[in-house]
Amino acid sequence: MDIVEKDKVVFIEYELRDSEGNVVDSTAGRGPLSYLHGHGNLIVGLERALEGRASGDHFDAIVQPEEGYGAHDPAGVIEVPRASLSPDVELDLGVMVETQGPHGRIELTVVAFDEETVCLDCNHPLAGHVLHFTGTIGVIRDAHPDEIKHHRVHPAGHHLMVSDSSFDESLLSP
Repeated sequence: MDIVEKDKVVFIEYELRDSEGNVVDSTAGRGPLSYLHGHGNLIVGLERALEGRASGDHFDAIVQPEEGYGAHDPAGVIEVPRASLSPDVELDLGVMVETQGPHGRIELTVVAFDEETVCLDCNHPLAGHVLHFTGTIGVIRDAHPDEIKHHRVHPAGHHLMVSDSSFDESLLSP
């Protein structure tokens, strides 16, 4: 029996709720999420909760902020001149805007605005939240060496390789 461990590709169906019970994310209607275990592709707390489980196992995981998206950092809330945003941006509370940072694209959430300034939150939207995951572990397979090298799952037909690492996802359906 395959178990969830480093260098395994794992397929999971899950639902994520916040502390108030609101559904924040779910695989319902999208099919399972696949990830390469042990390579930082999931938040630490969820990956830790899945470690050692087997295909078909149901899981419930409560992830504290420090093992999720971190604490909400008040220093991550900044105020910028409204004129610094593209005129195409439709300002409204909760709208995500993006910019380029030193390490790539950054998404910011509009938390307040007036005629002159816009207050943006640079924290992840789930920073500071306790996360409640429920779900089921599906197929578990050995990762192809190229997937391990690239630290991510290669979907079927992703690119040509010396040996084929594709996975027939139709095997997921009964």
